[in-house]
Amino acid sequence: MSDNSFNSSEAANQAQGFMTALFDWRFRTFVTPKVVPVVYILTMFVGAFYFLFILVAAFRIDLLAGFFTLIFGPLGMLLWLVFVRMTLEFYLAIVRMSDDIHDSFGPGRR
Repeated sequence: MSDNSFNSSEAANQAQGFMTALFDWRFRTFVTPKVVPVVYILTMFVGAFYFLFILVAAFRIDLLAGFFTLIFGPLGMLLWLVFVRMTLEFYLAIVRMSDDIHDSFGPGRR
C-alpha cells in the first residue's frame, strides 16, 4: 500500500476524531489540542493583515507616521504574537494536566 493512501486515511481518522470530540456531550475527549495549532496559524495571518492595514493607513495619514509604524509595528506584532502563544500554551497545558490526572486514576474512571 502506498504512503499516500495511508496519509489520506490517517487524515480522515483525524477529521472524524475532531468531529467526534467536538460533539462529545459528556466531554470525555478534549478538542483543545486539535484546535490550538489552527488558532495560532489564524492568529498569525490575522496579525499580518492587521499590520499591513495599519501600515497603509499610517502612510496615508503622514509619511513620518508610516515610517514610525514600519519601524515599531513589527515589534508590537511580535509582542502580541508572544502573548497569544503563551495563552494558547497555557490552555494546552491545562488540558494535558487534566489528561494526565485522569490517566493516573486508571481506566474506567473518566
